[in-house]
Amino acid sequence: MGGRRKAVPLTDLQIEILRLTGSTRTPENYVAGGTALHFRPNSVRYSRDLDIFHDALEAVAPSFEADSKLLRDAGFSVSIVISQPGFIRAAVEKSGQATQVDWARDSAWRFMPVIREPHGGYMLHEIDVATNKVLALAGRNEPRDYIDVHYIIDTILALGPLVWAATAKDPGFSPLSLLEMLKRRGQYRAEEIERLDLARPLDLEALKRTWLHAVEHAESFILSRPASEAGCLYYRAADGRFVEPAGKTSLEKQGLVPHYGRAGGVLPVPSTATRTRAT
Repeated sequence: MGGRRKAVPLTDLQIEILRLTGSTRTPENYVAGGTALHFRPNSVRYSRDLDIFHDALEAVAPSFEADSKLLRDAGFSVSIVISQPGFIRAAVEKSGQATQVDWARDSAWRFMPVIREPHGGYMLHEIDVATNKVLALAGRNEPRDYIDVHYIIDTILALGPLVWAATAKDPGFSPLSLLEMLKRRGQYRAEEIERLDLARPLDLEALKRTWLHAVEHAESFILSRPASEAGCLYYRAADGRFVEPAGKTSLEKQGLVPHYGRAGGVLPVPSTATRTRAT
C-alpha cells in the first residue's frame, strides 16, 4: 500500500482516489463501510479497500463508469475483479501502489442523512456506519469488524444502544438475539489481529476484557428499556449527540428523545422526534 498520513488512517493513494472521485458522489451514492469509519482522525486501522454504496441497484454500473473514467484520465489503472448486478470490485493502481474499490448497492434505510465531506464527497453518517458495523460483526467472524466495533464503542456510542438501534436495520433480530450473536465474537488469536494493518499496536487481552464488559453492560441496558422503543437511537438536543439513557430516569428529564430512521435518513427534531418512526 502507499504512504500514510498521521491524522487519517487511509493511505495517500486512497485519499487521492476519494478526492478525485468525490465530485461524482451524491446523497444516493456515497462512501461507506470501513472507509467512512477510518476517514476519522485517530482511527486504529488502515482500511484495505474503499466502499462506495448506492441506494439503487441500477446506479452501481454508471457510478463505476464515471469513477473509473476519472481515475484512468488521472493516470490510474482500473482492473475489474468482480462484476455482477449491484456489485463491482476493481483493483486500482498507480505508481506501484494499489487498493481495492467496491461499488455496491445497499439499503437506503438509515438513521441520518449522508454528510458532505470536503475531500471525499458524500459519506454515510457515523451513526449509520456504527450500526452497520455491529450487524456486520454479528453476521461474520472477522477480526477487522471486531477491532472496528471496539473503536466505535470508544468514540461514537456504547454497544447497548447500538445493538438496540441496529435491530431496526435488520428486523430479523431482536436486541437480545443480536446480542447473543455478538457474544460469540472476540475469540481471536494474536496473529489474526497482527495481520490487520493497524495504526498502533493493540493488546488482545485488554480488548477481550473490554469486550466482555461491553457485552455485559449492553445486556443490562437492553433489559432496562421498554420493548416499544426497540430500534431507536436516543438523541440529546443540548449537544446534538446520540447517547445512552441513564438508568430508569425518564427520557424527558434527561433531555432525550427517541430517534427512528427511514429511507434516506432524517435529522432529529426534538419536538417531533417521537413521531419520526418509519411505518
